Amino acid sequence: MKIENTKAQMRKGVLEYCILSILKSGDAYTSEILSTLKGAEMIVVEGTIYPLLTRLKNAGLLTYRWEESTSGPPRKYYVLTDNGTLFLKELDKNWMKLVNAVNQVTSTKSTKNE
Repeated sequence: MKIENTKAQMRKGVLEYCILSILKSGDAYTSEILSTLKGAEMIVVEGTIYPLLTRLKNAGLLTYRWEESTSGPPRKYYVLTDNGTLFLKELDKNWMKLVNAVNQVTSTKSTKNE
């Protein structure tokens, strides 16, 4: 089993949460979202993010608006909806539970094995 495959699956599992969290700070267009993810060392390509943004929009968690750009074509800015904000709050709660559970399990395992 290759570690890269597992690492990629772990990133995919939290990608929606990360995108919603980025948009909590304010509207953003796709390049800004990708840049923020890459800055956090979450390697994501455009081919992955566009379908995900569409899925989040179709679920009512995001909306978007077009804005003229001074350096090229208009940009699509994504915005959290009220439902998206509520959904993100639930994810925040569950994320902390998951982090605590994983930390408990992994620290217990490493302590027993040492």
